[in-house]
Amino acid sequence: MGSRSPLCGILAAALAVTSSAAQRVPVESDQQVLIKLERGWNEAFYRKDVAFIANILADEFIATYDDGSRGDKAKELALVAEFNQQVESATQDEFTVKVYRDTAVVWFTLHVVGTKQGQRAELTLRYTDVWVIRDGGWVCVSTQSTRVNPKQPAACLGCFSMSDALTRFGDGPQP
Repeated sequence: MGSRSPLCGILAAALAVTSSAAQRVPVESDQQVLIKLERGWNEAFYRKDVAFIANILADEFIATYDDGSRGDKAKELALVAEFNQQVESATQDEFTVKVYRDTAVVWFTLHVVGTKQGQRAELTLRYTDVWVIRDGGWVCVSTQSTRVNPKQPAACLGCFSMSDALTRFGDGPQP
């Protein structure tokens, strides 16, 4: 019994060291990693860090921009390199992340404040990004942004309902 006691003590000490080291390095969930990648992408865009963004976009990446146009990885990287706007702040919030094995969808809102043509400008966009795991890491295969219009009063001039639009453009009931 006497020879077991030192061996048990050594094993207990080794386990204590191992468990305390494991406690110091928290494991990030896929959701945390994806939010970190989204924030990194946003920050890299304004720093013109083409290399960072090139590493997180899949070769077959497709973007659908808020104006309805589309772009590929080359266009996205060109937009980063050519970016020349005065941005005071760009804040991401309202993250929702859903992981489906080796695929994930990330939804979030981006609020941008800056100067455009000498005047203060604010823009809010909602994003839907699709990520897949490749070679042990996440890469984005698709992004879509939608511009969020400022809230307008219910009775604004120039506003109309879907039935008004259908009537005006010939597909709805005619008066």
